[in-house]
Amino acid sequence: MEHSRIDVRKDYQKQSFNRQDLLTTPEELLQKWLTEASEVDAYDYNAMCLSTVSQDGMPSGRIVLLRGIEQDGLRFYTNYSSSKGRDIDANPKVGVTFFWKELERQVRIEGVATRLTAQESDVYFNSRPRSSQIGAWASQQSQSNNQDDLLSRFEAFQSEFAGIKVIPRPEHWGGYRVMISACEFWQGRPNRLHQRWRYERMNQDWQITPLDP
Repeated sequence: MEHSRIDVRKDYQKQSFNRQDLLTTPEELLQKWLTEASEVDAYDYNAMCLSTVSQDGMPSGRIVLLRGIEQDGLRFYTNYSSSKGRDIDANPKVGVTFFWKELERQVRIEGVATRLTAQESDVYFNSRPRSSQIGAWASQQSQSNNQDDLLSRFEAFQSEFAGIKVIPRPEHWGGYRVMISACEFWQGRPNRLHQRWRYERMNQDWQITPLDP
């Protein structure tokens, strides 16, 4: 089967995206788009591609879940010793991409990732299902192993925490905040005349620029 057909085309025409649709900050507009995306995909609307760069300059992307958006940035959680955690330690500049095919929309974000405080990470960790908390203890994320080893570790921690009501957060697991420095909103339009608006941080203000498709 041919998977690289050059004749496959889609004409985007569901919505328009003009200057009057913009909001004061990218966080406000992103929250609006997330809300609208949740109405068409209640489970994966907050999935985002997080891109990092390793110490040897190799870019890498993976899907993580957005767990909060505030005026000071985006929140996500992971294992600090994972490949993305090591990348961020070496180079905190990251890229984030959202894509909602049902709405023919995309958002690209450039920013800097910093760790949340221990207290902030504790609050989120305590809200997770117990099995997910145990999984955070068991997983040696991004390290080579086999499924039997992982299951054994999970069962061992399950036994260890059996009599403990509140499972503590492991030190190797927690959250990051991505402070947005630039954010581009993309709306698909007919004839490939897509509408793009870029927010760029200028001190305490945002400069907004329309871009050609």
